[in-house]
Amino acid sequence: MHGINESLEFKPVRIAVLVVSDTRTLDTDTSGATLVQRLETAGHVLADRKILPDDKAAIRAQVSAWIADPDVDVVISSGGTGLTGRDVTPEAITPLFDKTIEGFSVIFHQVSFQSVGLSTLQSRAVAGLASGTFIFCLPGSTGAVKDGWDKVISFQLDSRHKPCNLVELMPRLMEHEA
Repeated sequence: MHGINESLEFKPVRIAVLVVSDTRTLDTDTSGATLVQRLETAGHVLADRKILPDDKAAIRAQVSAWIADPDVDVVISSGGTGLTGRDVTPEAITPLFDKTIEGFSVIFHQVSFQSVGLSTLQSRAVAGLASGTFIFCLPGSTGAVKDGWDKVISFQLDSRHKPCNLVELMPRLMEHEA
């Protein structure tokens, strides 16, 4: 079976949302608002929400705090994944990864290509795992957030998604090698 098995129990996860932008505020942040609305509609819990400027140290410090917080299962960032000098989200966050989820970038770009064509090349969307916390870094546009959540992340954070999903791995993420 492929897809959502409605007969299974839904297990909500606690998600922190970080928007990386030099110009957005809570009033003007459509990407973050879109993520919050979608994750809450799906039945998940908003653990925290922050807007930070494109500052590598500030981004890394906030994500590190969330990784250390037992009340945060997942971090989703929006913004700072482009190619300009101010785009530093991957540089801030990827050093925190214990493991990179390479397939996320591949699938995100396939999905994004359907929406924006070759412009998807300008994104450095990335995902990984850090101390048992899943982290997804999306581009800052509302369209990219919708594509990332609606077509990729939402399914992997749904405990009913088959044949597998990330939620079912959560109890085993901190296992050590034998």
